[in-house]
Amino acid sequence: MKGIAKEEVQKLMEVKGETRGVTLTIDRDYILKNKGEEGLKKVEEELGELGYPIKYKEIETFGYYPVGLRALSLLAIKKVFDFDDKKIEEIGFFGTRVSLVAKFFIKYISSVPKVFLREGQKIWRKHWTIGRLVPIEFNKEKKYAVLQLKDFNLHPIYCIFLRGYMSGLFSLIIKSPQITCQERKCPFKGDEYHEYLIKWQ
Repeated sequence: MKGIAKEEVQKLMEVKGETRGVTLTIDRDYILKNKGEEGLKKVEEELGELGYPIKYKEIETFGYYPVGLRALSLLAIKKVFDFDDKKIEEIGFFGTRVSLVAKFFIKYISSVPKVFLREGQKIWRKHWTIGRLVPIEFNKEKKYAVLQLKDFNLHPIYCIFLRGYMSGLFSLIIKSPQITCQERKCPFKGDEYHEYLIKWQ
């Protein structure tokens, strides 16, 4: 796999906004589970070579970090392990199993429409200082939901991550053997915002 261009790194780090450390610890926990300590060391070395070293075990869960680091972490993982899109989605899905914020909301809210219509933006704001998660439609009978993410143009790799994260989040609030998430609109494809269609059986 080709390396990560310095220009791409610089552009990422110029994106304004911050994210909670928990979004980065998702990557750490995933690597440790699937690639071990040696895998984590390789990713840290890659980030160091890019000029933004991260010591994953020193990340403060509720501390704030530049949003560019979130995408850069995924890009480093993708390069080091030669991951395809499905693997990046897998990290996103895994994230809903280790995100304390997501699990807190899901645990104490039993109504799916309420989670979707009222709490989605709160969950997002617990993680990010930029972006607006806007619930558009929830159809319980036809088993689908539509979410829009506005004012959030980080990097295409995070669009992929979010497909997995959305699927995982809905799997926590809807008892279904199969949940899928499709990004129907994307700023990196010329649209004004991200739009995700989540379906279940």
